[in-house]
Amino acid sequence: MIFVNRETRAIIAIAHDKGMIHDFEMYKDSVVVAVLESIRFLADSGFQGIERYHSNSVIPKKKSEYHPLSVAEKAENRRISRERMLIENIIAKFKVFKIFSNKYRNRRKRYGLRMTLLCSIYNHELHK
Repeated sequence: MIFVNRETRAIIAIAHDKGMIHDFEMYKDSVVVAVLESIRFLADSGFQGIERYHSNSVIPKKKSEYHPLSVAEKAENRRISRERMLIENIIAKFKVFKIFSNKYRNRRKRYGLRMTLLCSIYNHELHK
């Protein structure tokens, strides 16, 4: 899970856990739950129910078989996805290193260290 400042495009924080765990579970269990309410939290549709933990959060609406989306809801989802493109582009840059996209086969103790190092390199290159 990556937290990015939209104005500076810098990575503020990262969160990771052992094994396969959903980002929303990681969010609920981590220290990141203490994010200030004044900070706007943009998340993908996997974070359904985040409003209970962070009231200033924005997620796209999901359609169901019996409740299709209205034209206004579809437009809102497109607006949210345009805002999230920044985050998705940053994640794509990290997938070049294969640490995010493939199974990690090195020492697990150093996974957090390596992720922090990659984020630091990204932030350094951003401010050159």
